[in-house]
Amino acid sequence: MAMAFAELLDTLGGVGRFQLVYTALLLLPCSLLACHNFLQNFTAAVPGHHCRGPANHTAAAANHSGAWLRATVPLDRLGTPEPCQRFTEPQWALLSPNTSVHGAATEGCKDGWVYDRSIFPSTIVTEWDLVCEARPLRDLAQSIYMAGVLVGAAVFGGLADRLGRKGPLVWSYLQLAVSGAATAYFGSFGAYCVFRFLMGMTFSGIILNSLSLVVEWMPTRGRTVAGVLLGYSFTLGQLILAGVAYLIRPWRWLQFAVSVPFLIFFLYSWWLPESSRWLLLHGRSQLAVQNLRKVAVMNGRAEEGERLTKEVVSSYIQSEIANVRTSNSVLDLFRTPAIRKVTCCLMVVWFSNSMAYYGLAMDLQKFGLNVYLVQVLFGVIDIPAMLVATTTMIYVGRRATVASFLILAGLMVIVNMFVPEDMQTLRTAQAALGKGCLASSFICVYLFTGELYPTEIRWGWALPRSMPALGVWWHPWSPRSGSSAPSYRL
Repeated sequence: MAMAFAELLDTLGGVGRFQLVYTALLLLPCSLLACHNFLQNFTAAVPGHHCRGPANHTAAAANHSGAWLRATVPLDRLGTPEPCQRFTEPQWALLSPNTSVHGAATEGCKDGWVYDRSIFPSTIVTEWDLVCEARPLRDLAQSIYMAGVLVGAAVFGGLADRLGRKGPLVWSYLQLAVSGAATAYFGSFGAYCVFRFLMGMTFSGIILNSLSLVVEWMPTRGRTVAGVLLGYSFTLGQLILAGVAYLIRPWRWLQFAVSVPFLIFFLYSWWLPESSRWLLLHGRSQLAVQNLRKVAVMNGRAEEGERLTKEVVSSYIQSEIANVRTSNSVLDLFRTPAIRKVTCCLMVVWFSNSMAYYGLAMDLQKFGLNVYLVQVLFGVIDIPAMLVATTTMIYVGRRATVASFLILAGLMVIVNMFVPEDMQTLRTAQAALGKGCLASSFICVYLFTGELYPTEIRWGWALPRSMPALGVWWHPWSPRSGSSAPSYRL
């Protein structure tokens, strides 16, 4: 009887020193990858702003800035200067106490805006005036990044099948470092969007291939723990982003600071071994044996490693080769009523989970509090939430855990809609709890997804997971079945 490849890893030390170091080196970049997902909370922050006065009144504005502002910019219902309107002519009568002007003609900000730079010295908003009529361009930039995530899933998923896991991963590190630095260097909004798209592509390339490598080098009993560690690495990245953004306020320097470390990841990734399972499945057994012997030495099982031959190693993978179908397509996800039901349900779950999660986490300014503190709160709340999710998955089950956390998250979001806007602390606390519930359901749903699909069509999980094009977490294994990571195609 052919033996599973996971059994071979157990004979070479199981979850040994190699697996621990290898997993740490792959999950560290994943934590900094979270910085790029939520980067626009800081690089695209919208500071307080109001219309700049006419150029021919610059001297008056400089000499009487407070009075000039009151006379030239109307107030909104909260008593603050309107951000997008100014009086056609200065209303000097407004400088007198208890005086109001009705029906005064207004116009747009023809001469630009004045920004409050006390918290954010520079952002893409202040640099390219992405306010008022141009504000949708700010959201467009984030949408372009997420479109890159979707395209990257298709591109790097296919490359991982054909070229191996390591090659696309190494390239993704380099692409992210270069495109991230280029985003900070070039001075046009169009270039910013192009490079952000390229950065979004690398999100899929890094997450997909990192997890494939981790799981294909990890014995069965360590895979669930590795999946949980991915969730915590993502949370760690959110906390790192809050600290770095607080210390580095100008958006270009912040963009550069979170991109340059990927050059370090690119350099050391050359020494990471390719997946021996992938090598064996593609007929490169000699290199697979060399890698496995290195693993055995690092795990203190040098003698077992020396006994390995191409024939012995190949015998462990024969059962998986026998199960590989000669022809696969996305239609396999809908071929039978049972699988069709699973696929449609998972599409809805992934879509709703991703939409709500990123809807809460990608525009922190809407809560009206210090954006740095909100980022920290949103990251910290994930830690106990994911601990609860891990426990309930073990003792209660996947389905109950996913359903419970999604219901709780939905209730938090719905209740938040009825909280008055002036109660910002309560609104933020409810949103943080909702995001924690969504992070917990993420932890469970990608494990649940793998357990619901038969082995022969697990490569097709990329379809339900990419439905919202919102950069959801990818998790390519089933801890129940003990099988290694599948191939991915779109």
